[in-house]
Amino acid sequence: MREIDRVTSSRFGVSSLPLMENAGSAVARFILSEYPQAERVGILCGKGNNGGDGFVVARKLVDAGRGVRVLLLCDPEELRGDAAAMFQNLLQKLQPLNIAPLIVRQPSDLDSSNAAEIFAADVIVDAILGTGFRPPVSPLYLAAIARMNAAPAPIVAVDIPSGADADAMHPARATGSSKDGDGGNQARADARADAIVTFTAPRPAHVFAALTSGPTVIVPIGSPVAAVVSQLGLHLSTPRDFAPLLASRARDANKGSYGHVLVIGGSLGKTGAAAMAGFSALRAGAGLSTIATPKSVLATVASFHPEIMTEPLPETEAGTIALRALGPALDALLEKKTLAIGPGISRDSETAEFVRAIVERNKAVNMVVDADALNAFEGAADHLNGRGRTIVITPHPGEMSRLTGLSITDVQANRLEVARNFARKHELIVVLKGHRTLIAAPNGTVWTNPTGNPGMATGGTGDVLTGVVAGLIAQHPRQALEATALAVYLHGLAGDLAMQSVGENSLVATDLLRFLPQAFAQARNQESEDIRFHA
Repeated sequence: MREIDRVTSSRFGVSSLPLMENAGSAVARFILSEYPQAERVGILCGKGNNGGDGFVVARKLVDAGRGVRVLLLCDPEELRGDAAAMFQNLLQKLQPLNIAPLIVRQPSDLDSSNAAEIFAADVIVDAILGTGFRPPVSPLYLAAIARMNAAPAPIVAVDIPSGADADAMHPARATGSSKDGDGGNQARADARADAIVTFTAPRPAHVFAALTSGPTVIVPIGSPVAAVVSQLGLHLSTPRDFAPLLASRARDANKGSYGHVLVIGGSLGKTGAAAMAGFSALRAGAGLSTIATPKSVLATVASFHPEIMTEPLPETEAGTIALRALGPALDALLEKKTLAIGPGISRDSETAEFVRAIVERNKAVNMVVDADALNAFEGAADHLNGRGRTIVITPHPGEMSRLTGLSITDVQANRLEVARNFARKHELIVVLKGHRTLIAAPNGTVWTNPTGNPGMATGGTGDVLTGVVAGLIAQHPRQALEATALAVYLHGLAGDLAMQSVGENSLVATDLLRFLPQAFAQARNQESEDIRFHA
């Protein structure tokens, strides 16, 4: 963010003062929108730029008729640069109203009745420390954060909760004092937050560290798009990133315009997985969807949805796809299609050999590899390579463990590195499923998905995702990475909409199919809105 701010000013000539004005204005708008009944607002300001944002928030809320009290945690002479300028602007606004900021210089000053009035406000704004903070927290700030955390009012954090590590990739395990390397006490305290309004782009902690119990809102404040570059190669998926893929269809379009998905999967007792994947491809917009499945279960698969086509394949005695299914007939079936292989296909050893042959031989076919098709490469992951073509794999942590030889614990502890390294080594797209599903590209770029909820931890949701990914790649084969990231976003959003309707406990995979159309509509409507997500 420091580099983005520097480039915004040096290369694009945008002054830092308007950026601060825009940031504080955005926080004030959020408070007025989310807490319309809040008449009294307490604003805690530190001496840095985060405090400067807080001064703007105070001024804007005074203009809106709210009762505002500012608590300044330093001597005014300590303010510098933009923060000092915004403090003077605030004084000009407050003086005609006979209101003055409460200035505290030591922890004992927080025990006054005036300070108690601020902590008893309807809403508290945390503008003490921003993303540039490095420990330790000063005793005064530490005491103010403790008082703020104990207050009953909701807290809106400006940029980030004070004391939080903006670069954290995991939730903090504890708060309070900790020992530093020299054996001394290093003060450490993270403010609680009921909402966060941050600016330009999220920092890692916003996405991965569960900093708030409520929404995190990301607001553009004036940095040009060309200035916003992630040195970590990380991106948060948002509707505005996928606008071209969400555009309306041409009036003269036909079913041949939007691709044909072939799902190879299903087995005795596991027909639903293939059926859900095939129908999901249609829900995602594919023009045609065919499911190739063992002959004995074909009628069952066909009975799920009349819109899907079916093809019978030779089978083993166990009712799984046999190796003799390979041949000219299947090769012809694969032509000009996007392949999704794995849903319900089983771990039968002969079927696993069939899977490996399909993936390795069909170099011209774009494909999504999931479920037991991934397990077919356990101990043989070197044969899974996307060089010169598009391969997307969609493992959950257990499947990723089998592909890499790492324990599930190690996969979960190092999700970003595991997904990124596998994508680079195998030259394919990795969708590592879970909370904050990661979409890693062969060039090391990683997209992080903000949608989804624990209600989706139920059988079949992965099969739906496989179909949605394949359906979108069929429509946008030259934008496979973007199509994959959009598929993950819409899949999670459909789950969020379903959860609002049926709750977490009752959510089932086919609910995602029901709410996918609403997810498309909502994503299109949100293309121009501020980005918002929950922990």
